[in-house]
Amino acid sequence: MSNTSIRYSDKRVLPLDSLLELYQENAWSAADKPGLLHQALLASHSLITAWDGGRLVGLGNAISDGYLVVYYPHLLVLPAYQRRGIGTEIIAKLTARYQGFHQHMLVADVNSLDFYSKCGFEPAGQTQAMWIYAGKEH
Repeated sequence: MSNTSIRYSDKRVLPLDSLLELYQENAWSAADKPGLLHQALLASHSLITAWDGGRLVGLGNAISDGYLVVYYPHLLVLPAYQRRGIGTEIIAKLTARYQGFHQHMLVADVNSLDFYSKCGFEPAGQTQAMWIYAGKEH
């Protein structure tokens, strides 16, 4: 499981069984809606996947207007592969695509604040994230 064996791709090849394993291993409730999750990721403005051989070990996506604003809703790495730089590499590939955009946004779980800070993100001033959310893990 060395990082040198990890291959990154922006191709829209995303087997549903591999996708569900990734989301279930991370206890994300989006796995409860597999068809919608699959369609949503394939329809993302950008999608980066990480593979160890034929195994999906990570992914990140972006939703964007294509000019000024980009939002990064999902970044997941299989727990056994975490803390190996895979998430950092996925974020680097995504943010490079949107370099020069006016606003890069994400909602970070409190446990991932340090990670995103290391990737260059910072709290958004006096703003507060708000949502109508149908999930259950937060």
